[in-house]
Amino acid sequence: MERTAYNGTLRKEHVGNEVTLIGWVAKRRNLGSLVFIDLRDRSGIVQVTFDETIAPQVKDVRNEFILQVKGEVALRQNANPNMETGEIEVLAKEVVIVNRAATPPIQIADDTDTSEDTRLKYRYLDLRRPVLQKIMILRHKVCMIARRVLDEEGFIEIETPILARSTPEGARDYLVPSRIYNGKFWALPQSPQIYKQLLMIGGMEKYFQIARCFRDEDLRADRQPEFKQIDIEMSFGDENTIFKTVEKLMQAIFLGIKGYQLEDDFIRLPYSECIRRFGTDKPDMRFGNEIQDISDLFTNMEFQVFANTLKDQGGIQCIHFENIADKYSRKGIDKLQDFVKHGFKAKALAYLKMDKEALSGSIAKALSETEKQAIIERLNLKENDIVFIIADKAKIALSALGALRVRIAHEQNLIPSEVTYKFLWVTDFPMFEYSEEEDRWVASHHPFTAPKEEDVDKLFTDPGNVSSRAYDLVLNGYELLSGSIRIHDQDLQEKIFEAIGLTMEQAKERFGFFLEAFRYGTPPHGGVGIGLERLVMVLAGTDNIRDVVAFPTTNSSLDLMSDAPNVVDKAQLDILGIEISEKN
Repeated sequence: MERTAYNGTLRKEHVGNEVTLIGWVAKRRNLGSLVFIDLRDRSGIVQVTFDETIAPQVKDVRNEFILQVKGEVALRQNANPNMETGEIEVLAKEVVIVNRAATPPIQIADDTDTSEDTRLKYRYLDLRRPVLQKIMILRHKVCMIARRVLDEEGFIEIETPILARSTPEGARDYLVPSRIYNGKFWALPQSPQIYKQLLMIGGMEKYFQIARCFRDEDLRADRQPEFKQIDIEMSFGDENTIFKTVEKLMQAIFLGIKGYQLEDDFIRLPYSECIRRFGTDKPDMRFGNEIQDISDLFTNMEFQVFANTLKDQGGIQCIHFENIADKYSRKGIDKLQDFVKHGFKAKALAYLKMDKEALSGSIAKALSETEKQAIIERLNLKENDIVFIIADKAKIALSALGALRVRIAHEQNLIPSEVTYKFLWVTDFPMFEYSEEEDRWVASHHPFTAPKEEDVDKLFTDPGNVSSRAYDLVLNGYELLSGSIRIHDQDLQEKIFEAIGLTMEQAKERFGFFLEAFRYGTPPHGGVGIGLERLVMVLAGTDNIRDVVAFPTTNSSLDLMSDAPNVVDKAQLDILGIEISEKN
């Protein structure tokens, strides 16, 4: 069909031009002899005016009808500042009704009160909303910038298999039964991890892929069962080489999408320092209010709760906020108390308020004047400041205060508006974590991550204190990517398998083809997987991951539109040799 312009691109400079437009009816206003129709296509909305000579042709038109309109661009007598095309209109001369539409079951507008479940059921209609179309276009542009930058840096885009061998170390695999090899299964890839390492062994040196990944995880609000990552791997580089490549990529994306110039070098913090200062390995760095350890101020105090905590090798941690004490009544503080107790199993949340030159609050009466003065001086407290304190095991206190720090910052608008994006490299993650369920040490990242060279001797004697060469990139409190320098030495890889309780027979059964490849000259290599959806979420300014996926699932991993997953015919199962039993 003929189209000479996109609706949302018309401006004052096009006045006098004759155009042919196509689009969906977003709104229709009938003023008798005149009919005004807002015509929407992917680029935006423009007002089309039908006078008495042509208005009868659109008298029965309703929302979501598709029209082809030929007309002349003219200045509007009353400009609409809320529309990008608000200074002009199109005076219709000819119109063709391309297709009719039933009344939509959802409201197709950016501001909608239709429930999310209903919108997901009719996602193909929901996608007509301009806000979602802009996000889909933004996502496309991010991918195109990534391809351009990585190509300029010498990376080669290579696709890796979707049907692969199950390698059960990490999240649960989605399994696909094989019809030809009855009783055997493919797995959908959790990431292209093994294949991209094999590409390095294959001499490709620099690889990337915008890869589709699958993880059968428990329900989480910020995850989808299938997702995409900008996957990168490179040989003969170290952390600095990889960091510089990723930083250059992020700088190009944020400049190209948002016109925002990122800093030249991103901040770097070791994992242990990150936890100590922020209580999390993905801190929002746009504001301060860091956690402070004030245990040393209470070593001789008689307040039983604090004394018992220190006796049990716990600690006393706090966060301090300036000039907001009056914003928190006792009722408000009770809500924060519930937050740390129920969400993080903290014993209690104590608080102190600075009232002129004196301290008040839940534990003020239990403190001596010397202790009060010590707190005032240590934290440099001023009038209307508030301090939140947790005395507990370090892990509990830090994680609770870290989350409380973010909650209060959002409640009180403490994040500076001029600091829009703040990146942080978190490095030196623990190599192992102990699994109570499996009663063994497991790899914190994955078993192909290299340990810090100086910690190799502790693999079997002190695994809890082995640091890895793994790293994350955090943006505004979101983990944007994970990566690591990989193991390239066969002997070291075998030691890591042994350290996590795998015999060589088990390792060869699961990763035999991979270990075999190590025998033939494996280059030093490392890489990252950048979460595309999370990156687009930040760029689009949404906190809902379903907004950035064309056809998402619900929090419970259901596709409401196609009613998937669904039951299949017994005949299909018989072909695969599968019987379904009731789950206990």
